Amino acid sequence: MPQYKIPAVFMRGGTSKALMFHLHDLPAQQHLWPDLFISAIGADDPYGRQLNGMGGGVSSLSKVCVISPSDRPDTDVDYRFFQLSSQNRVVDSSASCGNMAAAVGPFAVDEGLVSVNGDRICVRIFNVNTDRMIRSTFSLDEGTAAVNGDLCLPGVAGSGAPIHLEFENPGGGGTGKLLPTGRPTDELQTQGARFEVSMVDAGNPCVFVRAQDLGLAGSELPDTLSQFSEVLDTLEAIRLGASVAMGIAQNIDQASAIPGIPKIALISSPADSVTLSAETIRKHDCDLVLRMISVGQPHRAMPVTGALCTAVAGRIEGTLVNQLTKTRPITQSIRIAHPSGVSEVNAEVVRQGDGWHSRSASINRTARRLMDGYVYVSTANLDTGNFDSIGC
Repeated sequence: MPQYKIPAVFMRGGTSKALMFHLHDLPAQQHLWPDLFISAIGADDPYGRQLNGMGGGVSSLSKVCVISPSDRPDTDVDYRFFQLSSQNRVVDSSASCGNMAAAVGPFAVDEGLVSVNGDRICVRIFNVNTDRMIRSTFSLDEGTAAVNGDLCLPGVAGSGAPIHLEFENPGGGGTGKLLPTGRPTDELQTQGARFEVSMVDAGNPCVFVRAQDLGLAGSELPDTLSQFSEVLDTLEAIRLGASVAMGIAQNIDQASAIPGIPKIALISSPADSVTLSAETIRKHDCDLVLRMISVGQPHRAMPVTGALCTAVAGRIEGTLVNQLTKTRPITQSIRIAHPSGVSEVNAEVVRQGDGWHSRSASINRTARRLMDGYVYVSTANLDTGNFDSIGC
C-alpha cells in the first residue's frame, strides 16, 4: 500500500492552522506518531515550503492537534499539541498552542465529543502538554459551533464568531514556576555580550529581551527581521541559554532539541508602527511593541501563549515587560502591538508571600473548520506493520 488514509479535520484556530485528529484514529503506540505527522504535514522539507503535505512552510501553519474525550473530572476533552519544523524532522510536544486551543472547543462540539443544549457552551479543555485547564466559551448555531460573527482578528481576513479562552493557573506549565529563576530579570551572557532578560513561564515559557539591546527599533516587520541573520543567531543563543537557566534543558545541546520553548520576544516602548497590511498602529493605542520569534522564525502575528505570557509578565513587578506596562490599570487589558495589529489580553496576577501567582489569563479568538475527510500519509518512511490496527 503506497499510502494510508487517516480521518482528519483541517482547521484554523486564531492565526494558526492545524490538522486535527481523534486519538482513536491514531496508532496506540505514540512513538509512531512523529513519522506519521511529518508525512501528513510535509515537514523535513529542505526547501522549507512543505509542498508535499498540509503545512504552509511557517511555524504557525505546521501544527497537529490530537483530541479525545477526557477521563478527568470536570473536564470534557484532552488536547495534545505537536509543533513541527518546516525543514527537519523535529516534532516538539513540549509546548502548547493557544491559537489552536480556539479550535478545540468547536471541534469537540461538531465531532459530538460533548453534549450541547441551548445557544451557548463552555467546553472544558485539559491541555496535556502543560497540565493546565482551558475554558472555551462560544455560541452555538443549530447545535454546532457558531462560525459567523463580528470579531476581527489581526492577521486573519474577515470576521468570525468570538471564542473566549480562559487559561486557568497558566504559570509554571513548562518549568513548574511562574518565574523559573525566582527573579523578574536576569543577565545572560552569549557571544561575548551580556543581555538583560526576563524569563517567565505562563502559557508557554518565554524570554523577553529589549529590541534596542540588539540594535533594533522593535517595529521591524518579519521579512525584515528574517534578513538580520546575525540578530537571529544572537536571539537563538539567548534562547538556548534561557532554556538551561529556566530548567527546560540541562545543556545547550539538549536545548537545541527543544525548539518550541522557550519562545523569545523582542519588546520595545509604544511607538507608531506599520502592520503587514500597511495599516498604522498609533503609539497611544498600545502598551508595548512586540516581535515574537517562534521555532527560529519571526512570527507574522502573535502566538496566543506568547500574548498570555506577556500580559502575565506585565503584571509582575520588575520584569522588562512591567517596566513598559506598569502604568496600565490592572483592571484593563494589556495591548500588544505586533506585525498584524494589536491584541488585547487580560491577566490576573497576585503576590502571594514572597512570590507571584497567575490565577488566569484570557483572550478572544475565532476559529473555522476548513475541510474534513482523510489525510493521506506516504508509507515511504513508516513502519507499515504497525499501522494495520488502525484500519488505514
